[in-house]
Amino acid sequence: MIDKVRPYTLLLARIGIGMIFLFHGIQKFTTGLSGVTKSFASFGVPLPGLTAPGVAALEVVGGVALILGVALPVFGTLLVLDMIGAIVFVHGANGFTAEEGGFEFVLALAAGSLAVGFSGGGAFAVDGMLSQRRRHRVVV
Repeated sequence: MIDKVRPYTLLLARIGIGMIFLFHGIQKFTTGLSGVTKSFASFGVPLPGLTAPGVAALEVVGGVALILGVALPVFGTLLVLDMIGAIVFVHGANGFTAEEGGFEFVLALAAGSLAVGFSGGGAFAVDGMLSQRRRHRVVV
């Protein structure tokens, strides 16, 4: 039973985590990168003029990649690094709980990105469909 359900639970996890990253990335663009850059600078993020648009783009592209199940190990790892940066520069000093600005939610996103990134993606993941296609290709 669990083996039959697992691909669909991974699909739901991919979509949920991907949507969170996609939303936060879009939010960084729509609220204005100049404000995000200033925030990054105030938190001590290195090279905020490059880091802010880079993080925003990563969260948009990485979110879409998780939703579609594309290049999961690559984007899972990049999003974990993004969240480690958020912990180090922003949330870590505030303790654990999210209600106090701590790293609880960011840690959950990092763990979820890592798990989904190295899970194979489950049902309807592009990565999985491509690897199945390669396995079923007949070599002449």
